[in-house]
Amino acid sequence: MTKAVFLDRDGTINHDTGHLHKPEELMLIQGAIEAIKEIRNKGFIVIVVTNQAGIAKGLYTEDDVNELHGYINQKLKLAGAAIDAFYYCPHHPGALIEKYRIECECRKPKPGMLLKAIEELKINPHCSFMIGDKESDMLAGKNAGIAHNLLVRSGCKTDEINTVADGIYDNLKDLVLAGGLERQCHAE
Repeated sequence: MTKAVFLDRDGTINHDTGHLHKPEELMLIQGAIEAIKEIRNKGFIVIVVTNQAGIAKGLYTEDDVNELHGYINQKLKLAGAAIDAFYYCPHHPGALIEKYRIECECRKPKPGMLLKAIEELKINPHCSFMIGDKESDMLAGKNAGIAHNLLVRSGCKTDEINTVADGIYDNLKDLVLAGGLERQCHAE
């Protein structure tokens, strides 16, 4: 089994501009590329898990999300970094588009995207990390049995006192530089 770093997208890798779906509007957070490169150098695979309610709201399509993810990976690969897999949830209970109006198991804080990746990519959750900017990211990681759930301040403001996060950092680059990925595997 392999170890992985699960990353939220908006607010963790790129600035959260609200329903980002156009490649030309992508603004990566300073240091994110270098951090992802270093994560991979440490032997982790990198997986993005992202809620994409804009699909359910009819603001953009799944094809738009896939195109954006391809663009993100293209930019990362040019700098010697890459995302190994992207998982997204297109659902929302208040969706305008009926086929997406469901209470699913993949919308964070539920663990569906992470569990699917764990199964498909043969990931050891006891040696893996979930990194995100919202409490829903931390809860998704905990709900999936991910050993280490780390919050970054680069996106949404969250309650840092009552968080379930195992650690809090300013951004992804600071997390990596501060040794946030040096934690041991938890016993299975």
